[in-house]
Amino acid sequence: MHDVQHQSIVFVGGKGGVGKSTSASALALMFAKKGKKTLIISTDPAHNLGDIFHREIKENKTQLKENLWGIEINPTSETQRYIDGVKRNLKGMVKSNMINEVHRQIDMAASAPGAEEAALFDRMVSIILEEANGFDKIIFDTAPTGHTIRLLSLPELMGVWMDGMLERRKKTNKNYSQLLNDGEPVEDPIYDVLQKRREKFSKVREILLDSKRTGFIFVLIPERLPILETEKAVESMGKHGLNIDGLIVNKVLPSLADGEFLQKRKDQEKLYLQLMKKKFTNQSFYQIPLLEEDICTLHHLDEFVGHLDEQIFSGEGCT
Repeated sequence: MHDVQHQSIVFVGGKGGVGKSTSASALALMFAKKGKKTLIISTDPAHNLGDIFHREIKENKTQLKENLWGIEINPTSETQRYIDGVKRNLKGMVKSNMINEVHRQIDMAASAPGAEEAALFDRMVSIILEEANGFDKIIFDTAPTGHTIRLLSLPELMGVWMDGMLERRKKTNKNYSQLLNDGEPVEDPIYDVLQKRREKFSKVREILLDSKRTGFIFVLIPERLPILETEKAVESMGKHGLNIDGLIVNKVLPSLADGEFLQKRKDQEKLYLQLMKKKFTNQSFYQIPLLEEDICTLHHLDEFVGHLDEQIFSGEGCT
């Protein structure tokens, strides 16, 4: 298992409402404070980064603090950009009398299931390949669990699909050259486009599977449903060769919380924490106490950072 402090790309996931965006923001701010040039990217349609840092964050890099930049990916505009890119790639490859119909079909595909995820993934791929050399740390604040797993499994699924497409194009070109071109190779711009995209996806899949370089942290709270969802996520991601390295257990009742009502909650919480240790034997745990106030200012976020820093860099995170 590799430590988050040494990984250059970190994906933060988890069930909605457990403090995922806050945890991702705290991780990013923690590394920035240590002099690491850090980029945090939100792929969650319900963006929270701007609210957390009290800044308007757009689709291009916005500086948030010293050593810290942010991007909020807009799924709608990314889908349109993705569709426009597909149209550009087809320019000159389709007969002029067919282009309007082809564009109509492509526009219809924009609303099909999976189109938005494909567009988001395309932007993620570009960020990883284009920005990795310019930053020490890239933190992804992802959408709720199911969406994250589908997104991260796309390199494998699209790789298999594109291999099939390339093989079919190769056979078609071979047959075409034998029949009409005296056996000479046929220039096929579509094959070239597919090959370039296949190479791009292959590079990113290699990065995602490199545990020395890429880490996955899930956030949960000590309650039954988040534990069950995290267990499913560990299993699902493991099937794609993606291992969750750490768990941020958020909103743990502090010892100073007293009273009969809170004591019952603490007793139940203790059982859930024991259950986590039993279920998640290959992950590091970073416990964050329930804070007295909502995290609505950078001062509050600093308090969260303090708890993370203490465990990640002092080795106090328990396994």
